[in-house]
Amino acid sequence: MTATLFQKSEVNNIHVHVLPTDKYKTNTVVVNIQRPLTPETVTQTALLPQVLRRGTKSYPSFKQIKEHLDDLYGATFYGNVMKRGERHILQFGLDIANERFLSDTTPLLEQGIAFLSEIIKQPAMEGNGFVSQYIQTEKQNLRQRIESLIDDKMRYAAERCIQEMCKDEPYGLFNYGDIQHLEPINGKVLYETFLEMLRTAPIDVFVVGDVDVDDVTQLVASYLTLERSDVQPISVTKVTKHVGDVRHVIDRLDVQQGKLNLGLRTQTSIADDDYVPLMVYNGVLGGFPHSKLFVNVREKESLAYYAASRLESHKGLMTIQSGIEIDNFKRALNIIEEQLDDMRAGAISDVEIEKTQIMLSNQLREMQDRPHQLIDLYYHGILSGKERSLQDFLTQIEKTRKKDLVDVAKKVTLDTVYFLRDRQEG
Repeated sequence: MTATLFQKSEVNNIHVHVLPTDKYKTNTVVVNIQRPLTPETVTQTALLPQVLRRGTKSYPSFKQIKEHLDDLYGATFYGNVMKRGERHILQFGLDIANERFLSDTTPLLEQGIAFLSEIIKQPAMEGNGFVSQYIQTEKQNLRQRIESLIDDKMRYAAERCIQEMCKDEPYGLFNYGDIQHLEPINGKVLYETFLEMLRTAPIDVFVVGDVDVDDVTQLVASYLTLERSDVQPISVTKVTKHVGDVRHVIDRLDVQQGKLNLGLRTQTSIADDDYVPLMVYNGVLGGFPHSKLFVNVREKESLAYYAASRLESHKGLMTIQSGIEIDNFKRALNIIEEQLDDMRAGAISDVEIEKTQIMLSNQLREMQDRPHQLIDLYYHGILSGKERSLQDFLTQIEKTRKKDLVDVAKKVTLDTVYFLRDRQEG
Protein backbone atom coordinates (compact mmCIF):
# COMPACT_ATOMS: atom_id res chain seq x y z
CA MET A 1 0.00 0.00 0.00
CA THR A 2 1.40 3.39 -0.98
CA ALA A 3 0.52 5.01 2.37
CA THR A 4 3.40 3.14 4.01
CA LEU A 5 6.00 4.88 1.85
CA PHE A 6 6.04 8.44 3.20
CA GLN A 7 9.67 9.30 3.84
CA LYS A 8 10.44 11.79 6.61
CA SER A 9 13.17 14.34 7.10
CA GLU A 10 13.63 17.65 8.88
CA VAL A 11 14.96 20.92 7.45
CA ASN A 12 14.81 24.41 8.97
CA ASN A 13 12.96 22.93 11.97
CA ILE A 14 10.21 21.88 9.52
CA HIS A 15 9.09 18.28 9.07
CA VAL A 16 9.09 17.17 5.43
CA HIS A 17 7.12 14.09 4.32
CA VAL A 18 7.49 12.79 0.77
CA LEU A 19 5.52 10.00 -0.90
CA PRO A 20 7.26 9.14 -4.19
CA THR A 21 4.85 7.36 -6.52
CA ASP A 22 4.32 7.12 -10.27
CA LYS A 23 0.56 6.73 -9.76
CA TYR A 24 -0.22 10.39 -10.52
CA LYS A 25 0.63 12.80 -13.32
CA THR A 26 0.45 15.76 -10.95
CA ASN A 27 2.38 16.64 -7.81
CA THR A 28 0.52 17.60 -4.66
CA VAL A 29 2.20 19.92 -2.14
CA VAL A 30 0.55 20.67 1.23
CA VAL A 31 1.81 22.84 4.09
CA ASN A 32 0.12 22.39 7.49
CA ILE A 33 0.78 24.79 10.39
CA GLN A 34 -0.58 23.88 13.83
CA ARG A 35 -1.98 26.15 16.51
CA PRO A 36 -3.71 25.39 19.79
CA LEU A 37 -7.44 26.05 19.47
CA THR A 38 -8.10 29.04 21.76
CA PRO A 39 -10.80 31.76 21.95
CA GLU A 40 -8.13 34.45 21.54
CA THR A 41 -6.61 33.06 18.32
CA VAL A 42 -9.32 31.07 16.53
CA THR A 43 -10.70 34.04 14.55
CA GLN A 44 -7.28 35.36 13.55
CA THR A 45 -6.20 31.91 12.37
CA ALA A 46 -9.40 31.55 10.32
CA LEU A 47 -8.77 34.92 8.66
CA LEU A 48 -5.11 34.29 7.80
CA PRO A 49 -5.37 31.95 4.78
CA GLN A 50 -7.87 34.22 3.08
CA VAL A 51 -5.63 37.26 3.53
CA LEU A 52 -2.46 35.42 2.52
CA ARG A 53 -3.96 34.13 -0.70
CA ARG A 54 -4.74 37.71 -1.84
CA GLY A 55 -1.18 38.59 -2.79
CA THR A 56 2.58 38.22 -2.35
CA LYS A 57 5.60 40.45 -2.91
CA SER A 58 6.03 39.20 -6.51
CA TYR A 59 2.30 38.80 -7.21
CA PRO A 60 0.66 41.55 -5.14
CA SER A 61 -2.92 40.92 -6.28
CA PHE A 62 -5.19 37.92 -6.56
CA LYS A 63 -5.37 38.53 -10.33
CA GLN A 64 -1.57 38.28 -10.61
CA ILE A 65 -1.53 35.12 -8.51
CA LYS A 66 -4.12 33.57 -10.81
CA GLU A 67 -2.11 34.56 -13.89
CA HIS A 68 1.00 32.98 -12.35
CA LEU A 69 -0.91 29.76 -11.62
CA ASP A 70 -2.11 29.73 -15.22
CA ASP A 71 1.51 30.00 -16.34
CA LEU A 72 2.25 26.92 -14.20
CA TYR A 73 0.05 24.81 -16.49
CA GLY A 74 -3.12 25.68 -14.57
CA ALA A 75 -1.88 24.80 -11.08
CA THR A 76 -4.56 24.99 -8.40
CA PHE A 77 -3.88 26.69 -5.05
CA TYR A 78 -5.99 26.93 -1.90
CA GLY A 79 -5.79 27.96 1.73
CA ASN A 80 -8.09 26.93 4.54
CA VAL A 81 -8.35 26.10 8.23
CA MET A 82 -9.55 22.92 9.93
CA LYS A 83 -10.03 21.54 13.43
CA ARG A 84 -8.30 18.34 14.44
CA GLY A 85 -9.24 17.72 18.04
CA GLU A 86 -8.19 20.85 19.93
CA ARG A 87 -5.69 21.90 17.29
CA HIS A 88 -6.42 24.54 14.67
CA ILE A 89 -4.63 23.75 11.39
CA LEU A 90 -3.74 26.43 8.87
CA GLN A 91 -3.37 24.67 5.52
CA PHE A 92 -2.06 25.67 2.10
CA GLY A 93 -2.15 23.32 -0.85
CA LEU A 94 -0.99 23.24 -4.45
CA ASP A 95 -1.72 20.75 -7.22
CA ILE A 96 0.68 21.18 -10.12
CA ALA A 97 1.51 19.24 -13.28
CA ASN A 98 4.57 17.00 -13.16
CA GLU A 99 7.07 18.22 -15.75
CA ARG A 100 8.16 14.62 -16.36
CA PHE A 101 4.94 14.18 -18.33
CA LEU A 102 5.33 17.38 -20.36
CA SER A 103 7.46 18.23 -23.38
CA ASP A 104 8.32 21.52 -21.64
CA THR A 105 11.19 21.10 -19.17
CA THR A 106 10.15 24.00 -16.91
CA PRO A 107 10.95 22.93 -13.31
CA LEU A 108 7.33 23.09 -12.17
CA LEU A 109 7.81 21.41 -8.79
CA GLU A 110 10.52 23.89 -7.89
CA GLN A 111 8.37 26.80 -9.03
CA GLY A 112 5.41 25.43 -7.08
CA ILE A 113 7.39 25.09 -3.84
CA ALA A 114 8.88 28.55 -4.45
CA PHE A 115 5.35 29.97 -4.88
CA LEU A 116 3.98 28.35 -1.70
CA SER A 117 7.06 29.55 0.19
CA GLU A 118 6.46 33.10 -1.02
CA ILE A 119 2.81 32.94 0.08
CA ILE A 120 4.09 32.14 3.58
CA LYS A 121 7.32 34.17 3.74
CA GLN A 122 6.62 37.24 1.60
CA PRO A 123 2.93 38.21 1.70
CA ALA A 124 1.77 41.47 0.15
CA MET A 125 2.50 44.20 2.70
CA GLU A 126 1.49 47.78 3.48
CA GLY A 127 3.84 49.41 5.93
CA ASN A 128 4.43 46.98 8.81
CA GLY A 129 1.33 44.89 8.26
CA PHE A 130 -0.89 43.17 5.72
CA VAL A 131 -2.60 45.30 3.06
CA SER A 132 -5.49 47.06 4.81
CA GLN A 133 -7.86 46.71 1.86
CA TYR A 134 -7.32 42.93 1.85
CA ILE A 135 -7.89 42.80 5.60
CA GLN A 136 -11.17 44.71 5.37
CA THR A 137 -12.48 42.66 2.45
CA GLU A 138 -11.60 39.33 4.03
CA LYS A 139 -12.98 40.38 7.43
CA GLN A 140 -16.30 41.09 5.71
CA ASN A 141 -16.16 37.75 3.87
CA LEU A 142 -15.41 35.90 7.12
CA ARG A 143 -18.21 37.78 8.90
CA GLN A 144 -20.64 36.64 6.20
CA ARG A 145 -19.33 33.08 6.49
CA ILE A 146 -19.91 33.07 10.25
CA GLU A 147 -23.34 34.69 9.96
CA SER A 148 -24.45 32.39 7.12
CA LEU A 149 -24.07 29.28 9.28
CA ILE A 150 -27.64 29.78 10.46
CA ASP A 151 -28.89 29.58 6.86
CA ASP A 152 -27.84 25.92 6.61
CA LYS A 153 -29.96 24.39 9.35
CA MET A 154 -28.28 20.97 9.16
CA ARG A 155 -24.81 22.46 9.67
CA TYR A 156 -26.13 24.94 12.22
CA ALA A 157 -27.67 22.18 14.35
CA ALA A 158 -24.49 20.10 14.14
CA GLU A 159 -22.37 23.08 15.23
CA ARG A 160 -24.74 24.06 18.05
CA CYS A 161 -24.73 20.49 19.41
CA ILE A 162 -20.91 20.55 19.56
CA GLN A 163 -20.92 24.02 21.13
CA GLU A 164 -23.24 22.87 23.89
CA MET A 165 -21.50 19.54 24.49
CA CYS A 166 -18.04 21.14 24.59
CA LYS A 167 -19.09 24.47 26.13
CA ASP A 168 -16.07 24.68 28.45
CA GLU A 169 -13.60 22.96 26.09
CA PRO A 170 -11.59 24.40 23.20
CA TYR A 171 -13.27 21.98 20.76
CA GLY A 172 -16.52 23.89 21.27
CA LEU A 173 -15.11 26.85 19.34
CA PHE A 174 -16.40 27.36 15.81
CA ASN A 175 -13.73 26.64 13.20
CA TYR A 176 -14.13 30.11 11.66
CA GLY A 177 -14.15 32.02 14.94
CA ASP A 178 -16.65 34.65 16.05
CA ILE A 179 -17.63 38.16 15.03
CA GLN A 180 -16.73 39.63 18.42
CA HIS A 181 -13.03 38.82 17.96
CA LEU A 182 -13.11 39.82 14.28
CA GLU A 183 -13.67 43.55 14.80
CA PRO A 184 -10.32 44.55 16.42
CA ILE A 185 -8.14 42.72 13.88
CA ASN A 186 -5.99 44.96 11.67
CA GLY A 187 -3.11 44.33 9.28
CA LYS A 188 -0.38 44.94 11.86
CA VAL A 189 -1.93 42.74 14.56
CA LEU A 190 -2.58 39.88 12.13
CA TYR A 191 0.91 40.05 10.63
CA GLU A 192 2.55 39.96 14.06
CA THR A 193 0.37 36.98 14.97
CA PHE A 194 1.46 35.20 11.79
CA LEU A 195 5.16 35.90 12.41
CA GLU A 196 4.85 34.44 15.90
CA MET A 197 3.14 31.39 14.43
CA LEU A 198 5.94 30.88 11.90
CA ARG A 199 8.52 31.06 14.70
CA THR A 200 6.83 28.69 17.15
CA ALA A 201 4.21 26.50 15.46
CA PRO A 202 4.85 22.92 14.29
CA ILE A 203 5.00 22.95 10.48
CA ASP A 204 4.69 19.90 8.22
CA VAL A 205 5.26 19.88 4.46
CA PHE A 206 3.87 17.01 2.38
CA VAL A 207 4.69 16.20 -1.25
CA VAL A 208 3.03 13.35 -3.16
CA GLY A 209 3.96 12.50 -6.74
CA ASP A 210 6.58 11.13 -9.09
CA VAL A 211 9.40 12.97 -7.35
CA ASP A 212 12.85 12.37 -5.88
CA VAL A 213 12.88 12.56 -2.08
CA ASP A 214 16.28 14.27 -1.87
CA ASP A 215 15.26 16.83 -4.50
CA VAL A 216 12.11 17.74 -2.59
CA THR A 217 13.98 18.03 0.70
CA GLN A 218 16.55 20.31 -0.90
CA LEU A 219 13.85 22.51 -2.45
CA VAL A 220 12.10 22.95 0.89
CA ALA A 221 15.43 23.70 2.56
CA SER A 222 16.24 26.30 -0.13
CA TYR A 223 12.92 28.13 -0.33
CA LEU A 224 11.08 27.73 2.98
CA THR A 225 13.73 29.42 5.13
CA LEU A 226 12.18 30.68 8.37
CA GLU A 227 13.44 31.84 11.75
CA ARG A 228 12.30 28.93 13.90
CA SER A 229 14.19 28.89 17.19
CA ASP A 230 11.41 28.12 19.67
CA VAL A 231 8.99 25.57 18.19
CA GLN A 232 6.30 24.66 20.73
CA PRO A 233 4.83 21.14 20.44
CA ILE A 234 1.08 20.95 20.98
CA SER A 235 -0.17 18.33 23.41
CA VAL A 236 -2.48 15.56 22.25
CA THR A 237 -6.16 16.22 23.01
CA LYS A 238 -7.59 14.49 26.09
CA VAL A 239 -10.61 12.37 25.19
CA THR A 240 -11.69 10.68 28.44
CA LYS A 241 -14.38 12.66 30.20
CA HIS A 242 -16.93 11.59 32.78
CA VAL A 243 -20.50 12.31 31.72
CA GLY A 244 -22.99 13.17 34.44
CA ASP A 245 -26.60 14.01 33.60
CA VAL A 246 -27.45 14.19 29.90
CA ARG A 247 -27.73 17.80 28.76
CA HIS A 248 -30.93 18.72 26.87
CA VAL A 249 -30.89 21.83 24.69
CA ILE A 250 -33.71 23.24 22.55
CA ASP A 251 -33.28 26.08 20.04
CA ARG A 252 -36.27 27.67 18.32
CA LEU A 253 -36.10 29.18 14.85
CA ASP A 254 -38.42 29.57 11.87
CA VAL A 255 -38.04 26.01 10.60
CA GLN A 256 -40.44 23.50 9.08
CA GLN A 257 -38.31 20.44 9.85
CA GLY A 258 -36.80 19.61 13.22
CA LYS A 259 -33.11 18.76 13.61
CA LEU A 260 -32.41 16.23 16.34
CA ASN A 261 -28.70 15.87 17.08
CA LEU A 262 -27.05 13.77 19.77
CA GLY A 263 -23.52 14.29 21.07
CA LEU A 264 -21.77 11.28 22.60
CA ARG A 265 -18.39 10.66 24.25
CA THR A 266 -16.67 7.55 22.94
CA GLN A 267 -13.72 7.79 25.40
CA THR A 268 -11.61 6.61 22.44
CA SER A 269 -9.33 8.55 20.10
CA ILE A 270 -7.52 7.64 16.91
CA ALA A 271 -4.41 6.93 19.02
CA ASP A 272 -6.12 4.10 20.92
CA ASP A 273 -5.88 0.42 20.02
CA ASP A 274 -9.67 0.09 19.82
CA TYR A 275 -10.16 3.01 17.42
CA VAL A 276 -10.60 0.75 14.38
CA PRO A 277 -13.36 -1.27 16.14
CA LEU A 278 -14.94 2.11 16.91
CA MET A 279 -14.87 2.92 13.18
CA VAL A 280 -16.71 -0.35 12.49
CA TYR A 281 -19.11 0.38 15.36
CA ASN A 282 -19.93 3.78 13.84
CA GLY A 283 -20.44 2.16 10.44
CA VAL A 284 -22.89 -0.39 11.83
CA LEU A 285 -24.72 2.29 13.82
CA GLY A 286 -25.06 5.11 11.32
CA GLY A 287 -22.32 5.37 8.72
CA PHE A 288 -24.00 3.71 5.72
CA PRO A 289 -27.40 3.04 4.09
CA HIS A 290 -27.50 -0.44 5.69
CA SER A 291 -26.81 0.99 9.18
CA LYS A 292 -29.19 0.72 12.13
CA LEU A 293 -30.09 4.39 12.24
CA PHE A 294 -30.91 4.55 8.54
CA VAL A 295 -32.86 1.28 8.51
CA ASN A 296 -34.75 1.60 11.81
CA VAL A 297 -35.27 5.34 12.22
CA ARG A 298 -35.67 6.38 8.60
CA GLU A 299 -36.89 3.32 6.71
CA LYS A 300 -38.94 1.18 9.12
CA GLU A 301 -40.43 3.91 11.30
CA SER A 302 -40.41 6.72 8.69
CA LEU A 303 -39.41 9.09 11.48
CA ALA A 304 -36.51 10.86 9.81
CA TYR A 305 -35.63 12.44 6.47
CA TYR A 306 -32.04 11.50 7.25
CA ALA A 307 -30.32 9.74 10.16
CA ALA A 308 -26.59 9.14 10.40
CA SER A 309 -23.63 9.14 12.77
CA ARG A 310 -20.03 10.33 12.43
CA LEU A 311 -16.83 10.28 14.49
CA GLU A 312 -14.41 13.02 15.48
CA SER A 313 -11.27 10.97 15.72
CA HIS A 314 -9.01 13.23 17.81
CA LYS A 315 -11.54 14.51 20.35
CA GLY A 316 -13.21 11.14 20.87
CA LEU A 317 -16.71 12.32 20.00
CA MET A 318 -19.52 10.77 18.03
CA THR A 319 -22.48 12.76 16.79
CA ILE A 320 -25.83 11.54 15.50
CA GLN A 321 -27.75 13.79 13.12
CA SER A 322 -31.36 13.42 12.05
CA GLY A 323 -33.99 15.53 10.35
CA ILE A 324 -37.49 14.84 11.69
CA GLU A 325 -41.04 16.10 11.84
CA ILE A 326 -41.16 18.30 14.92
CA ASP A 327 -43.96 16.29 16.57
CA ASN A 328 -41.88 13.11 16.27
CA PHE A 329 -39.16 14.29 18.65
CA LYS A 330 -39.80 11.89 21.56
CA ARG A 331 -40.44 8.87 19.35
CA ALA A 332 -37.35 9.52 17.22
CA LEU A 333 -35.16 10.02 20.30
CA ASN A 334 -36.43 6.77 21.80
CA ILE A 335 -35.72 4.80 18.61
CA ILE A 336 -32.20 6.27 18.35
CA GLU A 337 -31.49 5.37 21.98
CA GLU A 338 -32.77 1.85 21.30
CA GLN A 339 -30.13 1.47 18.58
CA LEU A 340 -27.41 2.50 21.05
CA ASP A 341 -28.79 -0.01 23.58
CA ASP A 342 -28.85 -2.75 20.93
CA MET A 343 -25.19 -2.10 20.13
CA ARG A 344 -24.27 -2.42 23.83
CA ALA A 345 -26.30 -5.62 24.12
CA GLY A 346 -24.63 -7.15 21.07
CA ALA A 347 -27.77 -7.16 18.93
CA ILE A 348 -25.61 -6.91 15.82
CA SER A 349 -25.89 -9.30 12.92
CA ASP A 350 -23.01 -10.84 11.01
CA VAL A 351 -24.44 -9.28 7.86
CA GLU A 352 -24.31 -5.77 9.40
CA ILE A 353 -20.67 -6.30 10.37
CA GLU A 354 -19.62 -7.78 7.03
CA LYS A 355 -21.33 -5.06 4.99
CA THR A 356 -19.71 -2.39 7.15
CA GLN A 357 -16.26 -3.95 6.82
CA ILE A 358 -16.63 -4.03 3.03
CA MET A 359 -17.86 -0.42 2.84
CA LEU A 360 -15.14 0.93 5.17
CA SER A 361 -12.41 -0.99 3.35
CA ASN A 362 -13.61 0.30 -0.02
CA GLN A 363 -13.61 3.87 1.28
CA LEU A 364 -10.05 3.49 2.48
CA ARG A 365 -8.83 1.86 -0.73
CA GLU A 366 -10.31 4.72 -2.74
CA MET A 367 -7.94 7.05 -0.86
CA GLN A 368 -5.10 5.66 -2.94
CA ASP A 369 -6.52 7.58 -5.90
CA ARG A 370 -6.65 10.86 -3.95
CA PRO A 371 -3.34 12.34 -2.82
CA HIS A 372 -5.00 14.83 -0.46
CA GLN A 373 -6.78 12.03 1.38
CA LEU A 374 -3.57 10.03 1.68
CA ILE A 375 -1.89 13.09 3.21
CA ASP A 376 -4.81 13.61 5.58
CA LEU A 377 -4.74 9.98 6.74
CA TYR A 378 -1.00 10.15 7.34
CA TYR A 379 -1.33 13.52 9.13
CA HIS A 380 -3.88 12.02 11.54
CA GLY A 381 -1.10 9.68 12.66
CA ILE A 382 1.36 12.54 13.13
CA LEU A 383 -1.11 14.54 15.23
CA SER A 384 -2.19 11.59 17.37
CA GLY A 385 1.29 10.19 17.92
CA LYS A 386 0.23 6.81 16.52
CA GLU A 387 0.95 6.30 12.85
CA ARG A 388 -0.95 3.57 11.01
CA SER A 389 -0.58 2.71 7.36
CA LEU A 390 -3.55 2.21 5.10
CA GLN A 391 -2.83 -1.51 5.24
CA ASP A 392 -2.88 -1.40 9.05
CA PHE A 393 -6.40 0.02 8.95
CA LEU A 394 -7.56 -2.55 6.40
CA THR A 395 -6.12 -5.46 8.39
CA GLN A 396 -7.68 -4.30 11.66
CA ILE A 397 -11.07 -3.74 10.03
CA GLU A 398 -11.01 -7.30 8.69
CA LYS A 399 -10.09 -8.68 12.13
CA THR A 400 -12.84 -6.79 14.01
CA ARG A 401 -15.48 -9.02 15.59
CA LYS A 402 -18.80 -8.48 17.36
CA LYS A 403 -17.15 -8.64 20.79
CA ASP A 404 -14.89 -5.72 19.81
CA LEU A 405 -17.94 -3.66 18.84
CA VAL A 406 -19.70 -4.44 22.11
CA ASP A 407 -16.59 -3.44 24.06
CA VAL A 408 -16.44 -0.01 22.44
CA ALA A 409 -20.26 0.34 22.60
CA LYS A 410 -20.11 0.03 26.39
CA LYS A 411 -17.81 3.05 26.54
CA VAL A 412 -20.01 5.26 24.33
CA THR A 413 -21.97 7.63 26.57
CA LEU A 414 -24.73 10.06 25.64
CA ASP A 415 -23.72 13.58 26.67
CA THR A 416 -26.03 16.05 24.91
CA VAL A 417 -29.41 15.97 23.19
CA TYR A 418 -29.90 19.00 20.96
CA PHE A 419 -33.17 19.81 19.19
CA LEU A 420 -33.72 22.61 16.70
CA ARG A 421 -37.45 23.16 16.31
CA ASP A 422 -40.02 25.78 15.29
CA ARG A 423 -41.18 28.68 17.43
CA GLN A 424 -44.53 27.08 18.28
CA GLU A 425 -45.07 26.14 21.90
CA GLY A 426 -45.12 22.42 22.56
